[in-house]
Amino acid sequence: MPPNTAHNARGVQIASYLLMAAALLLVMERGLLPGLLCACLGFLVTRWLAPRLARLRRKLPGSKGASRAGQIAAATLVILAPLLLMALALSHSRSYIVSAPAQYRELLDFMARTVLELRLKLPPDIATQLPEGAADIQRSIASYLAAKSGALATAGRAWLGGLLHAYVGLLIGALAAVRQPGLARRPLAQALSQRIRLLGEAFRQIVAAQFWIAAFNTALTALFLLVLLPLWKLELPYTPALITLTFLAGLIPIVGNLLCNVVITIVGLSVSPMAALACLGFLVLIHKAEYVINAKVVGRRTHMGVWELLAVMFTAEAVFGPAGLVAAPLMYAYLKKELQATHLV
Repeated sequence: MPPNTAHNARGVQIASYLLMAAALLLVMERGLLPGLLCACLGFLVTRWLAPRLARLRRKLPGSKGASRAGQIAAATLVILAPLLLMALALSHSRSYIVSAPAQYRELLDFMARTVLELRLKLPPDIATQLPEGAADIQRSIASYLAAKSGALATAGRAWLGGLLHAYVGLLIGALAAVRQPGLARRPLAQALSQRIRLLGEAFRQIVAAQFWIAAFNTALTALFLLVLLPLWKLELPYTPALITLTFLAGLIPIVGNLLCNVVITIVGLSVSPMAALACLGFLVLIHKAEYVINAKVVGRRTHMGVWELLAVMFTAEAVFGPAGLVAAPLMYAYLKKELQATHLV
């Protein structure tokens, strides 16, 4: 390869890396992470559905252009399905969806009161064994929870804004998946396409796997809260909010599960120490099963250790806040793919 050509190719690669890094930083700084995740999800789901719908189309008479028809049908389904689900949800549980931030604020206030009443909830012989400094720790935890509940009072607009960004991202991903191939791409467009392809692979391996793990956790937690506990004459308050929190927090590897454990156990303590022990024991069993799934589904595909993931997540949280916890596994998996593609790791 001539020196000038090699120099130009290297410049194009560097430009594509810088543009991709700038785009990801913009996504994090401007709170567009839900849109990015849903764009990736819309793209992958549309690409997965298109050939299957095309096969169905070929079985019908007049199957000319079945491949393109399958792509259009897949994109239409991905775009309309959230609207239909939202309409169905609003018709059956409108009050819960609209008042979700207020319900979580009430949940945090409830947890704060439970922490302050810890000595009253425990049996007398155990409560007397708590050190005097435990009261100060209880007050500190309660103050922190109360502060967070106050922040949720103004979260309604952010809640709706996140839903809008997520749907627009889904729309973009579905349309990008069925776009017609245009003219021959120039070198920079080809390099950017490679960056986006690697990001899509990282999303498929990390976020998609974590989605199914979160769904698995949520199903078992819902079974425990709605079926098993009532059989033992124990019912926890804020059960719908706890189930929703289990799914949303389950999308965050490791840390999200710990958060769910703490919240559900504290709410269980508000009922009785036995309920708290039952919640803790059941959640430990769930997450033991999840470790096996994580090791097989996520760890084997991405070659990421738990210590790597924790270090990246806590660093990203310190820089970008809670969104950094969600984005860290995806961004780190993408970075490793770029390094592997250049044979640096």
